[in-house]
Amino acid sequence: MTAYLDHNATTRVDDRVFEAMRPYLQDVYGNPSSVHRAGRYARTAIDVAREQVAVLTGAQPSQVIFTSGGTEANNLALSGVIRSRPDTALAYSAIEHSSVLEMVQYLAAQGTECVEIAVQANGCVSTAATQAVLDSGAGLVSVMLANNETGVIQPIAAIKQQVAAAGAMLHVDAVQAAGKIPLPALLSDVDLVSLSAHKLYGPKGVGALIRREGVELVPMMFGGGHEKGLRAGTENVAAIVGFGKAAELAVSELDIRRQHMQALQDRLLERLDTMPAVTVFARDAERVVNTVQLGVAGIDGETLLLTLDQQGYAVSSGSACSSSSNEPSHVLMAMGVDRELSRNAIRVSTGKDTSVEEIDGFCDALQGQLDMLKRFSAMSAR
Repeated sequence: MTAYLDHNATTRVDDRVFEAMRPYLQDVYGNPSSVHRAGRYARTAIDVAREQVAVLTGAQPSQVIFTSGGTEANNLALSGVIRSRPDTALAYSAIEHSSVLEMVQYLAAQGTECVEIAVQANGCVSTAATQAVLDSGAGLVSVMLANNETGVIQPIAAIKQQVAAAGAMLHVDAVQAAGKIPLPALLSDVDLVSLSAHKLYGPKGVGALIRREGVELVPMMFGGGHEKGLRAGTENVAAIVGFGKAAELAVSELDIRRQHMQALQDRLLERLDTMPAVTVFARDAERVVNTVQLGVAGIDGETLLLTLDQQGYAVSSGSACSSSSNEPSHVLMAMGVDRELSRNAIRVSTGKDTSVEEIDGFCDALQGQLDMLKRFSAMSAR
């Protein structure tokens, strides 16, 4: 049986989430836009889920726009603002998810001024660089809350103050932070926040954009008045209900989940510290408790990933959304990590059900690969 250590890519749907969704897959199937009883049942379920997701970020239910996931939420946030204010200059951090970076490329090709914000060697976005782009006239800033590769928590509280003082708008991709750190205080007064259900034990294919009241957006999809006219299409009621339940559980179980994953991270780092060939990236930065990205000298990351998979340990070489690329991680390159070591990177991301035994088993398997490499090197030197 595989030990799943890739929770930043996706998570297993919680049994309680699945049970909450079940009635809306068959029995309660009305269109939530219909005025008859079946439609009203579905609409009520969406309203409840909207409240549950709002609590997760400290927002009001009226601010929640349901989307197909974090990618659509990021796309809607950036394109929605730029299309409503075409002269707005966009600043984004160098370590953003591909759903932000590729939208930036698209907008730049359409004539939008786009400026990259540098990060420091520890993986944190530079507040000095952020201030510089604001001083140069950036009207929209996009910075993620927790990086999906390194797990580094970005200085959103400070950036929020900088952006507000400049009279600009702030978009925060909180997909990897939700369910791992408390969000309401950090995200209060943020203009736009992206979320995704399947990162916190909910279903795939549903997410949300939290929009502060007064922020104007131009929709990307047309065809109805759904989600206040910002996301046309009949709502995926079952998935939205699952998202709501997952958000509710993420709030109520946050402390116990964090304590469990902190213990796992401590154990993992303790074991990795005994392996001189291993470099833990962003080791000294504040990180979410479930994520460790490491480089192994002398072993290609993809090769190591496949070898570990054969031994029953599912890890990642970085973002699942760009796993087909042979290029080194853009996140590590932005941090100034050596290119070769960047190619040797793998990511271990634990979950609420990960066990200490799985962590120890992974470390034993990794140590076995290092021992094999050492023996091979000794033979080659003869």
